[in-house]
Amino acid sequence: MAAPWWAAALVTLGVVGLAAGPRGCAAQPVVLASYAQPKLSLRPYDWTYLRVDLPASFSSITMNFATDRDIISPGIWYIGYFNGLGPARTQSKMISRGRALSVSTSITVEGCPTSALWGPYCNQTIETIGCSQFSRYNNSRDLLGLTINTRKILKTKENTRRTSFLSRSNHPIGHQLESNSTSVVGVENLITCAISNDSLCLRQGDIKFYFLDIVNQALQFEITAANFRLSQSASLICYLRCNALPQRDLHDYSGDISSAPLVIKLPNIGRWYIAIEILNKTQMRNTTAPMLDTICFSFDWQVTGCLNGKTGTDCLWEAYVLQRVPKRNPSVPFESYYVPTDERALLEYSHFSLEKFLTNSSFEQFAWTYFFLDVPQGSAGALIHVQLKSDKELNYELYSKYGGLPSNDSWDYYASRTSSSNGSVFYSLQNSTDSDMDLSIFYAKEGTWCFGVKHPNYTSNSQTYMSISLQGCHRNCNQKGVCHASVDESGLTFYSFCTCDRDHGGFDCSDELVSPNGHIRQSVFLIASNAAAILPAFWALRQKAFAEWILYTSSGISSALYHSCDVGTWCILSFRVLQFLDFWLSFMAVVGTFIYMATIKEASKRAMHTAVFILTAILAATGATRSANIGIVIAIGSFGLLIGWILEFSTARRFVCCSWRINLNVPHRWPNLAALFWNTLEMLNKRFRWLYLLFGLITLSFAALSWKLESNSSYWIWHSMWHITIYTSSFFFLCSMRVNTTNHSPETTYELTRQDTLPTTESSQT
Repeated sequence: MAAPWWAAALVTLGVVGLAAGPRGCAAQPVVLASYAQPKLSLRPYDWTYLRVDLPASFSSITMNFATDRDIISPGIWYIGYFNGLGPARTQSKMISRGRALSVSTSITVEGCPTSALWGPYCNQTIETIGCSQFSRYNNSRDLLGLTINTRKILKTKENTRRTSFLSRSNHPIGHQLESNSTSVVGVENLITCAISNDSLCLRQGDIKFYFLDIVNQALQFEITAANFRLSQSASLICYLRCNALPQRDLHDYSGDISSAPLVIKLPNIGRWYIAIEILNKTQMRNTTAPMLDTICFSFDWQVTGCLNGKTGTDCLWEAYVLQRVPKRNPSVPFESYYVPTDERALLEYSHFSLEKFLTNSSFEQFAWTYFFLDVPQGSAGALIHVQLKSDKELNYELYSKYGGLPSNDSWDYYASRTSSSNGSVFYSLQNSTDSDMDLSIFYAKEGTWCFGVKHPNYTSNSQTYMSISLQGCHRNCNQKGVCHASVDESGLTFYSFCTCDRDHGGFDCSDELVSPNGHIRQSVFLIASNAAAILPAFWALRQKAFAEWILYTSSGISSALYHSCDVGTWCILSFRVLQFLDFWLSFMAVVGTFIYMATIKEASKRAMHTAVFILTAILAATGATRSANIGIVIAIGSFGLLIGWILEFSTARRFVCCSWRINLNVPHRWPNLAALFWNTLEMLNKRFRWLYLLFGLITLSFAALSWKLESNSSYWIWHSMWHITIYTSSFFFLCSMRVNTTNHSPETTYELTRQDTLPTTESSQT
């Protein structure tokens, strides 16, 4: 089967690098990751995901997908496969018909052999800025935890340069705040690193890359250039990007550090990549101007952070790290809640008193309190649920940010009593009141999240409880479905989804697809339409065809019970058992009608019924709702009728069947073929009532059409018509038989015209 349109073309999605070609010594790119899926089959309304990790230094990625994305960013990618979109995707289906899709996927990620190299030819270097630590600083893993007052020589392939690391630990730096004539001193941790001007030299068109790891929350990150000689038309441009290599047209921050330092307030946690190049100001205006071939300079960077559990621009606000507590008997993996690591909160409870942890300060009108939590690896398919409940009106605002400290100017999601950031599809604020706030962040990234509570800077006598949890499905599918968990195709990430009931759909089963009145109407049609089984059952009982009477009666009852369970009214047995009985007995009713129309011996009928039992049971068990089943069932019934007529005809022509061989008494002279044809038509005319037979064929055609027209939205009406027409067609076919009520044989005895085929001598002897 051909792959769908979105998986048909083989394209190269992107190559990261600024170099135009090989220059100098270079290493060949190597394969960092490779994934192949020979065939992925998606039934109607099925979906699944695939996780792909792109490291920051990857060189290229090739995927068998068509895309309109022009820029590829490193990180974790999730590729979704969907066969059908919309709210009905999660709605429980009475049928699952439609075209299945299959797709083959092959993904290869290439990159340089080490993280110190980058570019499409691995001929660019990335040099670390991170401060090294000696054995006595083993407890520190980042810049903010180091206490260094030493010098160290760094050697590179280009030259030898001296880098000085100067650190002041626990050094108080005063910040004057005007508030009631009171001064506040914030305690900060400052780390400064510098490179001398005789080591960092750039040619026109060259770019130098560095990286710095920040694994804890910092106040600011500042880069300053010094000891350089530039012409008036030249500028020293610095580009920064978190967790990805910056480019001229793709970066988080940029600035001319030859004129002023570049300061990043409250930088995100992660690896920061720094690119420095020399540009001519006229060159930036797409013109050319002469400039020096090589310029040497030095620059230093400073990372500033707070100590003693404080954070904020002035180290005034409280910050708490929340610990994750897994839930007992979770319905989906990774379900857990977060509480502070403090004696003021108990692990046994999923909520804690917010007022006990709020910042108590009197220097500003509003204060901030921050909570940090970690979303574990493999749980990107879950959601973060945050709830605030108070006994009075809420005066709090809630800000959240991934990998950094939220503020008034920088946040990912925001919520308050009066407004929220409801423009994102990954954010939901529902059922909030003046005293309650309930928000969810869908598909939360793995890593560190920070939630900041902005509150008035005065003592409140309210009691507010805060709960933060990692959940599978939003609002537990609103009690309109069941939450399930699955694993993406790579096997690295769990994700959750709702399977809604018949009347609801959407991401969290909040979309009403069928109204209550519509549900009642559909239920009545689907259940009551099975009353049409009374027609063939009554005829079979009147003709004392007890086997057929049991078959039609059981088929109608099982179908009514199945649809009663299917629409959510009442289930006497499990859904799968009822579905099997419904389709199996329906198939048997159709085929049994055809077999009954062949007037053959009971032994032959029992043999044919046994074979049909097996075939129809296989159909019902392996794919009861296949649209091709109706054609298969009619074909089986027609074949059974044909076999019955052949047996009957062979008996009339004196075929003698033995257990070991077939003895055929071949006459010397065959009857006239034309006479045989007309005699056969006369026999059929005596056997059938043609008007009823015509009505049976018409209603059978309507039944096949109804089966074909069934869809998820119109299933109830067309399947109800299927019930009526299929049972009615069986009734007409049964009525078309001219059967004696006593011996179930044709009313008028018939005998095929048979010529005297005996030899003359034998005839004279008789």
